[in-house]
Amino acid sequence: MKQHYVSNSEESSRMFKSDFFEMFSKVHYSVPLLIFVPTIMYFLYKGISSPMSLLYGVLYFMLGFFVWTVTEYVMHRFIFHFEPNSKLGKRLHFIFHGVHHDYPKDRLRLVLPPAVSIPLATMFYFLFRNIIKTDGFYSFFAAFLIGYLIYDMIHYAIHHVQFKGKLWNILKSHHLKHHYVYPEKGYGVSSPLWDKIARTEFPIDKKETSKSA
Repeated sequence: MKQHYVSNSEESSRMFKSDFFEMFSKVHYSVPLLIFVPTIMYFLYKGISSPMSLLYGVLYFMLGFFVWTVTEYVMHRFIFHFEPNSKLGKRLHFIFHGVHHDYPKDRLRLVLPPAVSIPLATMFYFLFRNIIKTDGFYSFFAAFLIGYLIYDMIHYAIHHVQFKGKLWNILKSHHLKHHYVYPEKGYGVSSPLWDKIARTEFPIDKKETSKSA
């Protein structure tokens, strides 16, 4: 397996010579909350105030959350980990995700910066709006954005917050194993569900198995 450079420093690495571009590549973890919580509240209000029944609203909400879990896995596996052979392709890969694998403790590059999250959210908005033409769209999209925020916050916390609990330890162990042991496995961050379904879960560790036996 090809070994990649990994820094244990918590300092933020520089990616661009230009101070202007460098500024937009870094973001405090609270920024996605400031941007998307009001947006989510708006879509929830639109959904609740629509003539659609509560049952359908809940079903669309559950569907939106489910679709996010698929989106998280697909984007992480097929987009963030896609590394073209060209010099430009490798540079773009480093900017979008490679930097996080090289500097996993960089506090300012653990959540998506608005320069990326807002265009992506806008793209998904128009995509889903053209598919879901009923009032159920509002509940669906609110849940989709909630899923994104949960993903961003969990991702930050995995790298920089200490929590107790079996579920939390499973999530943290899963993601850190993706970083430090099997970077081509374990693409789920907020859940390992799709790794099991898509068969990208980690190989069974015989040592861990013998300890738990």
